Amino acid sequence: MNDVLDALIASQHGMVARRQLTRHGVDWDRVRDHSYARRWVERTPRVISTVTGDLTRAQREWLAVLHAGERSMLGGLSAAARHGLSGWERDVVTVYVDDELSFEPVDGVRFFRSRRPFDLLQHPRSGIPMSRLEPAVLLFAAYQTSPRPAHGVIAASIQQRLTTVERMVEWVDVLRPLRWAKPFKRTLGDIAGGAHSGAELDVRRMCRRFGMPLPDGQRPRLDRAGKRRWTDCEWRLPSGTTVFLEVDGAFHLDVTESMIDHRRARRIMTANRIVVRCSAYEVRHEPEQVALDLIALGLPGRVPQNAA
Repeated sequence: MNDVLDALIASQHGMVARRQLTRHGVDWDRVRDHSYARRWVERTPRVISTVTGDLTRAQREWLAVLHAGERSMLGGLSAAARHGLSGWERDVVTVYVDDELSFEPVDGVRFFRSRRPFDLLQHPRSGIPMSRLEPAVLLFAAYQTSPRPAHGVIAASIQQRLTTVERMVEWVDVLRPLRWAKPFKRTLGDIAGGAHSGAELDVRRMCRRFGMPLPDGQRPRLDRAGKRRWTDCEWRLPSGTTVFLEVDGAFHLDVTESMIDHRRARRIMTANRIVVRCSAYEVRHEPEQVALDLIALGLPGRVPQNAA
């Protein structure tokens, strides 16, 4: 092999396509000789590895892209993880491919066919070809069967400061027609309006469903000891009373965390402040129960039917 080919293989974490080897004068007989000597391994009919043993995540991603051909790139959550998105990792590698390409399937790889212009989707950075963050996230979200992960991954990409609401809104328009485009824009509007978590987005959806006013969120309040506290959601009623809704996530199952949060709720309450607590599960799956209690405290809205 030559230095140029060695450098190419090193940049691809030890993975190389047969077409690349052919361009550098390495014919199939030589590939077979390396394979028989157990120096190389044929990973797919199109991709050879110059390393043996189990592949790393980076090597699996290179295998997927090289196998799919030159007009391919990492997409979906695979690309998002490369951009730094955490908490949404998946074992399956997602690759965007041209709609006209044909090739053998590969275990652990999901090939997503698209007719969208790849030059528009692909990120200009060097290294493994991959989609820009915004279309990767939005196309993943658009093909989900339920809204929760779809809206959650959009919120996460902004909360983790990987993109902005403005850039996401622009890409919703660029990708038209995009499934669930209008709900995505509503979620982005909620995030721009101050919703900082999935639970807060669920609360806003509950309010719209039952005709309740949207809450203020993440506002600083001083408790009785003069310590600054941040509230999840709050409504100021005409009577002068303020109703606070504190949404407990999964981490509140910890006894110590739960005790601290209950103490925090007690100390922020006054004669004109009412703190209501609920779980993220209730807001997501039983919003009519939460809405019923809030309306009973004076919030305007439509009483949910069949709510006990």
